[in-house]
Formats: sequence, C-alpha cells, structure tokens
Amino acid sequence: MATPAVVAHGGAGAGPHRQPNIEAAVEVASEILEAGGSAVEAAIESCVALEDDPVFNAGTGSVFRTDGSVLLDASIQTSDGRMGFVVTIEETPNPIRVASDLLDENINGLAGAGARLWADQRGFTRGAVEGKPPNEEVSDTVGVVTRDAQGLIVCATSTGGCGHRPPGRVGDVPLPGCGFWVQGGVGIGATGIGEAITRALISYRAAERFLSGSSMLESMQWALDELIEEGSEVGLIGLGAEGPGFGLSNRTNMPWASWIGTS
Repeated sequence: MATPAVVAHGGAGAGPHRQPNIEAAVEVASEILEAGGSAVEAAIESCVALEDDPVFNAGTGSVFRTDGSVLLDASIQTSDGRMGFVVTIEETPNPIRVASDLLDENINGLAGAGARLWADQRGFTRGAVEGKPPNEEVSDTVGVVTRDAQGLIVCATSTGGCGHRPPGRVGDVPLPGCGFWVQGGVGIGATGIGEAITRALISYRAAERFLSGSSMLESMQWALDELIEEGSEVGLIGLGAEGPGFGLSNRTNMPWASWIGTS
C-alpha cells in the first residue's frame, strides 16, 4: 500500500496571497484520499475547486483572448497509462471534467467546437464563462498531482491561457510532456509561460531525471536551470511513488501546498 499524497499550485507568479486558496483545494483532495477515494477523483475535484475560484486563470476566472473570447484548456493523465485533454473549449466552467471523460475512451484529446459538442452529448454543463482582463504580471493557471493508497498517480491541470494571446493559440497545459507528464512512479505539472514550457518539454524531462535517480527537488531545479531560457517565468510541482509532493519555481511567488497521509 502507498501513502496518499497531494500537491497543488496556483500559478508560477500568482503570489503568496493565493496560498489559502491552494490550501483549500489541497484539503478537497486530502479528504477524498483519506476516505479511500481514488487519485483520479481527488485530482479532478481539487482541480474543479480551483476552476471555481475566480482568482485563478482557469475555469470561471479565465482571461480574455485578444478577440475577447474565453477559451479553456485542461488535461489529466494517470500513471496506469490513461490520458485526456481538451483544447480551446468554450462555455465550459469546468473543462477538467470534460478532459477526464476521455480517460477511458479510444481518443485522448478534443479541441474547439468538437470538444464542446462531445461535452453536450454527455451532459456536461454548458455555461457562460464571463472572463476577465489578463493580469499583466501574473501566471496563475492551476494544477494538482495526487497519489492514492493503491499507488496510482494522477496530474490534472487547467487554464484559460496566457494573456494577450490570439484565439487559436495552444499553450502547454493540454500538451503531453509539456504542461504535464505522469508515468509509473512520478507525476509532474508545469505552470508559467507556455511557449517556454513547451519548447523545453519540461514535465517529461523532469520526470525522466527523477526516475534516473535524482531527488524530486534536484530534478525540478535542473529542469528550470537547464531547460528554461532566462526571463521566462516557470514553476513545477511533482510527486513520486513515495514521500510528499514538492513545488519549485524560478520566481519566489508561486503558491503551492502539499499534504501527505499516514502509512
């Protein structure tokens, strides 16, 4: 049996005043895990709590694109080989729920109108996402990594995309190996400037570093130092097969929190 654990972030640049919001989302996941729930359920519900919190650029708090639209991305991956992601979906306050619906399907990802059509056909809530102007100085997307008593590791991420980006832009959140990566023994989630994260394939490479024998913090520090160009704000959270989760950013103001149960 594994020891349940969770780690979550509120964005590479969101600031310490968002710490209580992250701790509340971690509590959602920890209560599920303590009650014997799965890492999948814990990751989804914790991510939903963050999507429902309007201070973050995800779900209900997502920012406008340059044409005034609000387009959402979300992803989820499990250590037993399942994955789901949605890209630029509209009118979806909780895109992580739609992404998670793909975990047991033959397809991994859906985009745009096709993603929303899928959601409609399966009864997922269609609702206006009001949107807000981009915060000029903050990267505040969200992510959660969980581990349950069976040792399953899950990463869930969600975003409205970086500010001042065009409506067709795809960032790191829905791209495997970039905004997220999970395999046996490790789960990594990324946040920050999506283009820098994607070019670095940072989540996959940090995970591989960890599985090669480095500690989680060493692996994340290496990825930030060696893979991210100077000036790009990026943060990571990670969780292994045992022990607590960790968060690390190349800025000092990424809010993150973790919890670990008793073995």
